[in-house]
Amino acid sequence: MSGPNVFYAQSGGVTAVINASACGVIEAARSTSKIGKVFVGKNGILGALTEELIDTSKESKRDIAMLRHTPSGAFGSCRFKLKPPENEPREYERLLAVFKAHRIGHFFYNGGGDSQDTANKVAAFSRGAGYPVQCIGIPKTVDNDLPFTDTCPGFGSVAKYVAIATEEAGLDVASMAATSTKVFVLEVMGRHAGWIAAASALAKQGIASPPHLILFPEIIFDRERFTEEVAKVVKRYGYCVVVASEGAQYADGRFVAESSRKDAFGHAQLGGVAPKLVDMIQQDLGLKCHWAVSDYLQRAARHIASEVDVQQAYAVGEAAVRLAVAGKSGLMVTIERKNGNRYRWGIGSVALSKVANVERKMPRRFISRSGFGVTPAGLDYLRPLIQGEDYPPYHNGLPQYVRLKNQLVKKRLPKFRVE
Repeated sequence: MSGPNVFYAQSGGVTAVINASACGVIEAARSTSKIGKVFVGKNGILGALTEELIDTSKESKRDIAMLRHTPSGAFGSCRFKLKPPENEPREYERLLAVFKAHRIGHFFYNGGGDSQDTANKVAAFSRGAGYPVQCIGIPKTVDNDLPFTDTCPGFGSVAKYVAIATEEAGLDVASMAATSTKVFVLEVMGRHAGWIAAASALAKQGIASPPHLILFPEIIFDRERFTEEVAKVVKRYGYCVVVASEGAQYADGRFVAESSRKDAFGHAQLGGVAPKLVDMIQQDLGLKCHWAVSDYLQRAARHIASEVDVQQAYAVGEAAVRLAVAGKSGLMVTIERKNGNRYRWGIGSVALSKVANVERKMPRRFISRSGFGVTPAGLDYLRPLIQGEDYPPYHNGLPQYVRLKNQLVKKRLPKFRVE
C-alpha cells in the first residue's frame, strides 16, 4: 500500500509560475512510494470544504510537465479566509473529515502570508483533534513580502515584466514628448511593500532614463513634493516616467487609491492610484499625461518569465514533498541566497508560526535618500532575480499552455455549506 495522499491548494492571486510549484509537487510525489495520490482543491481551499478534489493521477506525464510553463492557477485559486478555529471550528472539522475520508495525510498550501497562517492553524488543529496532518507552506506572492525567504516565487517574473515595460514605455514617451505626452504613470501591484515598483529601477540606464520617480508604500506620499519633483524632471529631461505602487499612502495611513470596498481578507480594495496621480499633475502643473495599470498583465506574463523564478518555483514545490516524506510539518519552504559575488541560492525552511501574517517591507537602505529611487544595494538584491529566459513553446505565433482535465474524485461525505 502506498503512503498517505496529498492535498495541495493554490491560494490568493495567481502568478506566472505558481503552476511550476504545482508541477514540482506532483512530479516529486509521483517519484516516491511514500506518497499516494496528489489531490488538488478545486478553487483552492474551497475545494477541500466542498469536497471537490481534483485527482492529478488522471493527468498525463506530459500535461503535468507542461504546468511548468503555464501561467495562472491551473486548478483554480480563491480569496477565502477560514474563520478562527477557536471561535468557529466547523470549517477545520470539515477539513479533517475530508482528509480522513480520502486518506490525506499531507497538506501543502501554496500562497502568501494569510495562506501560511491557515496552514499553521490546520497543523495545530489537526494535532489537537488526534489526526495530525503534515502541513507544509509553499511560498507564493508577487508582492515579495513573505519574511525569512530571500524572495518569493512569482516576484522575479513580475519584476522582469515591470522593468521591461518601464524601459519600453519610457522609450515611447521620450520619442513623443516634444509635442505630446510629458508624463507617463505606470501603476503596479504592492499594497504595503514596494518591491514590484522598485523593480522598475532595473530599467534605468543613466540618470536621465526612466523611471524618473518611484512611489513606494514605505515612503509617505506628499502631493506638493511629488508634483514639484515631476515639474523638475520635465524641465530637465523634457518628460517624466513615474512608477507608482498601488499602496502609496499619506502620512495618516490612508491609501491614495483606497476605496470603501473590502476583499475576502478584510483588506481595503485598491486600484486607481495612476489616474489619481495624473489628476494631481494636471491640476497642479497643467501637463499632458497618460497612465496605465499593469494589473493582471504583470502577474500573468509567462512569455517573459524569469528563468530564475521558474526554477525556484519548481524547487519549492519539490521541497515540500521532501519535507513531508522526512516527517516534517509546520514549516514553510524558503529560498536562501548564498554568500559570494556570483548569485547562488538553495532551499531551506522556517516554522510557519514565524511567517504567519508577517509582512516584509522594502528596507530603507534599498530606497534612495530622496525616497523616489532605488539604491545600489537594492539593485544588487533585485537584479539576479530577473535573470534568464524560460520561454514556453510556441505554435502559430502563440505560447502553448496546458488545460488539464481536472477530473474530480467521487464525494464520500454529506454536502457542506460554506459561509
